[in-house]
Amino acid sequence: MEKIPILKMGDFLLVTVQIDLYDRLALNLEADLVNMINKHQAKGVLIDISAVNIVDSFMGRILSNIAQMSKILDALTVVVGMQPAVAITLIELGLPMTGVRTALNVEKGMELLKRNRILDSEEEETTSTDEDDSAE
Repeated sequence: MEKIPILKMGDFLLVTVQIDLYDRLALNLEADLVNMINKHQAKGVLIDISAVNIVDSFMGRILSNIAQMSKILDALTVVVGMQPAVAITLIELGLPMTGVRTALNVEKGMELLKRNRILDSEEEETTSTDEDDSAE
């Protein structure tokens, strides 16, 4: 059975989809990603779909599901490399893609994940400092 590789890069997971996903493969990717986020406590997921030419409503829902599940597990999802025809199809299908952040390419997607990670770290420090001040 085919599997989409999931690579760990620091606090992030990188998925490069090189083939058009059929339903079973998409469902396996969804389950594998959620498990990997939990296992590695990943703070971000970057999904590169630049090689994908066709996205149907099922695949659109899978991407949205991955983003929502990732958010619950405290990880941001960024989809990169979306072809114009894929973007048009998603809009025509009326898929909201809730929670899915996008970037033009892997480099910009990684910048977005890193920037989000820095903001989260600063927020945690501020919260920690506020809690320390209120304990006094």
